[in-house]
Amino acid sequence: MKPFYFAKRKNRENAPLSVRIKSWLVLQSVPTATILVALAISNPISAQTITTFEAPGTGTGPGQGTYALNLNPSETVVGFTRDANNARHGFIRSTDGTITVFDAPGAGTGPGQGTRAYAINPSGSTTGFFFDSVTVAHGYVRSNLGAITVFDAPGAGTGPGQGTIVFSPLIINPDGTIAGHYIDSGGVSHGFLRDKKGVFTTFNAPGAGTGPGQGTFSYAINRGGEVTGYYLDSTNMSHGFLLNKDGVMTTFDVPGSGTGPFEGTYGGGFTPSGSIMGNYYDGTTASHGFLRDRKGVIATFDAPGAGTGANQGTFPFGINSSGAMTGWYIDGGDVSHGFVRQHDGAFTTFDAPGAGTGPGQGTRGFSIAPNGVMTGFLLDSNIVVHGFVREADSEE
Repeated sequence: MKPFYFAKRKNRENAPLSVRIKSWLVLQSVPTATILVALAISNPISAQTITTFEAPGTGTGPGQGTYALNLNPSETVVGFTRDANNARHGFIRSTDGTITVFDAPGAGTGPGQGTRAYAINPSGSTTGFFFDSVTVAHGYVRSNLGAITVFDAPGAGTGPGQGTIVFSPLIINPDGTIAGHYIDSGGVSHGFLRDKKGVFTTFNAPGAGTGPGQGTFSYAINRGGEVTGYYLDSTNMSHGFLLNKDGVMTTFDVPGSGTGPFEGTYGGGFTPSGSIMGNYYDGTTASHGFLRDRKGVIATFDAPGAGTGANQGTFPFGINSSGAMTGWYIDGGDVSHGFVRQHDGAFTTFDAPGAGTGPGQGTRGFSIAPNGVMTGFLLDSNIVVHGFVREADSEE
């Protein structure tokens, strides 16, 4: 996958895949309007195990299409589309297949601009960010009734590629508190929390670099308000962090993490017990999954079939209230395959129907509901993107 907003940052061009994936999540019209589509384009596949879908208005060129990123316990899916002009639009897909496409007020309509939806909480609040007509980023939250509130973190820059970024499937908690990061006028990132009343708290990880492209990046928030993510130091090495509910920050590195630019540890989410999940890059820039428990004990894992070359390996992205994870692995041929990892460590791997089998193609899982239903997207043989919903296996 290619980077989204970090594509404009030269110091990211050689970053390993998880930096580019997490960055890439940032950058993928009906101006300021909401369109309700009565019937989604939906294809039941494989004995109704996996359903693929397209949001209306999606482009059909490489990198265009439907990016499904998150679902809540009621199985409502959110994500965004990339149209034929390479502008983005948020969408919400209900359980009956109805898709609502929306644009945040002020979202740009040019290439690389527009609205991205990343996360939805149990009450139906959706959050993400948009790039305006001059490519400044702004956060937003959309209520379950469709009202959109736009926000900017204090200190956010106002130049192209700067602003307020909310870019993870795990970035809003049930209480409505949103985590994210903002990019200041010098191109440095800083973490923030925005509570349901709109009050901001900003923070920086100790050791975070202060150069362009460096700094602190929030990636997940749990029910209790703890935040995890990663920071890039002055050498562009990545380290994980945990910010607890009292504002105390702990930093950590997974044993075996590489120490070169963009290698290292990336905090990515929370288990129900408060353990942190994520991935790390070793010295060859192969990726591996990890779990760090409350005592700081770290266990690592790899999906069966994961490649061991540069930018190959295991990429966990979502976790549910039972501790089951989803994500994908990239094999030795650079093809992606979805997985579900149970709390006991057992893996199920799968490929969505229609997924391409060439380098840069395949299946990518992003989010899993408490009942084991999951969502993500596939890249076909033409690198066109399609959303999917996968029903739970009996053991899930």
